[in-house]
Amino acid sequence: MIYELIVIGGGPAGYLAAERAGHAGLSTLLIEKRSLGGVCLNEGCIPTKTLLYSAKIFDNAKHGGKYGVTAADAKLDHRAVVNRKNKVVRNLVAGIKAKMKKNNVTVVQGEGRIAGRSLEGYEVKVGDTSYTGRRLLIATGSVPILPPIPGVKEGLETGFVLTNREILDLTEVPAKLVIVGGGVIGLEMASYFQSAGSNVTVIEMLDHIAGNTDAEISQILLKNYQKKGVRFLLNSKVTKIEQNAVICESGGQTFSVEADKVLMSIGRRAATEGLGLETIGVELERGRVKTDSKCQTNVPGVYAAGDVNGVSMLAHTAYREAEVAINNILGKKDIMRYHAIPSVIYTNPEVAGVGETEESASKKGIEFEAAKLPMMYSGRYMAENEGGDGICKVLVDKKHRKLIGVHMIGNYSSEIIYGAALMIELEMRVDDVKELVFPHPTVSEIIRETIFEL
Repeated sequence: MIYELIVIGGGPAGYLAAERAGHAGLSTLLIEKRSLGGVCLNEGCIPTKTLLYSAKIFDNAKHGGKYGVTAADAKLDHRAVVNRKNKVVRNLVAGIKAKMKKNNVTVVQGEGRIAGRSLEGYEVKVGDTSYTGRRLLIATGSVPILPPIPGVKEGLETGFVLTNREILDLTEVPAKLVIVGGGVIGLEMASYFQSAGSNVTVIEMLDHIAGNTDAEISQILLKNYQKKGVRFLLNSKVTKIEQNAVICESGGQTFSVEADKVLMSIGRRAATEGLGLETIGVELERGRVKTDSKCQTNVPGVYAAGDVNGVSMLAHTAYREAEVAINNILGKKDIMRYHAIPSVIYTNPEVAGVGETEESASKKGIEFEAAKLPMMYSGRYMAENEGGDGICKVLVDKKHRKLIGVHMIGNYSSEIIYGAALMIELEMRVDDVKELVFPHPTVSEIIRETIFEL
C-alpha cells in the first residue's frame, strides 16, 4: 500500500498532523519509536504539570494559616505523586490511540528511517519493513543536550546524572539535588523537588534565570525561589561531574557542590541523527530541519513540524505547525506566524509572556512604551495570593499604539496569556483593548488595568 502521508514521530506535531490528515480522508501512516504523545506527554509537559500541581496543593496546605486554614500534618507522598502521574499519562496516551483509530490512521511502533525516493514516493523503513508515502512529515522532536563535560556520560550510566526522562520516574526524593541549567525544565523541577523536600541548587552560566523571560519578571521569580530555599549559582560553569559532587567555576575560582542526583537541563536539540534525511537531500541548518512559512522543507512534498525544525520548541507551536503543514498538503493556503506564541513557566508562582520583551524590543530597534502594575490591583489575585509580588507588564509600539508584548508573574498567568496572544495576533490597539469587557473579579482584569496606564 502507498500512503498519501507518512508521519515520522508521534509527539504533539506528529499525532495532531496524523489526526488532521486522517480526518480529511488522507491515507496516513504514523511511526513512533516510543509512546504516542512524544516527549510532551510522556516525559515533559504533562508529567511535570502533574507533579507541580501536587506540590502546589502541598505548599498551600503548609502555608494555609495565612488564609485561616490549618493543616499541620500535611505531607507529600512522592511515590503516590509519581503513581498518579503515570496514571494521567496512560489515560492520555490511550486517548491519542483512540483518536488515531477514529481517524483511520495506521500506527506503527518502531524507529523510522528514510531510505530514499522512488517514482511512487518516499520510502521509510521500520526495521526490515518498508513503507511508501507520497508525502512525508518529519516530526521527530528533540533530545536533551548533553555537554561534553567529564563525568556526564559515566553519571548517566550509573544513574547519578539524570535527564528530564529519568527524573520524572524517581521513586525517592534526593536529599541534595543539583540542577545544571536555569531554564524552564530546570526551574520547574527545582520548584517541585524543593517542595518535595530536596535541598536544591541550580547552576546557571548566565547572570539570570528563565532564559529570554522579561528581565524584571525573571528577578521576581528568582526571589520567590530563594524564599523557598532554592540556592542559585549564577555566572557559574560546570567543569566536571564527580561521584556525589559537581565541580564548578565562577569568577576564576573553582568549587564543589555536593549532590545525591544531578539533573542536566541546559536545553534541547533537534532529533535528526540517524533519520536518513541525507538520502532525499533535506537541508539542515545547525542540525535542525530548515522549513519555510508553510512548514515545507527544500524537498517537494516533505514537511517538518515541531521541535525538529528548531524554531520554537514548544508543544503548542508544534500543534499549529502541524496544522499549517496539513492545510498546505490539502491545498489550503496557510502560513506559520511566530510573533504571538505565548510561553509559560508552570512554577508557583506561574510566569507567562507573549510577544516582545523590553529587552527584545530594544535589541530590534522598536520604539515602544511600557506600562506595569502589581498583580495586587486585581481583587481576585489579592483574595487568593496573600503577600503576592506578581506584576503585569504591557508593551505597545509608539507609532501605531498596537500591543506588541504582555508579560506577567502570578498564579493563573498560564490561563490568561492566551487572551494577550490573541490581542497581539489581531494587532489590537490600546483603545481597542480599553473597550473590551473583562469578567469581574478575575485575575485577567490586570491586563485591562495595565492598558489604562498607557
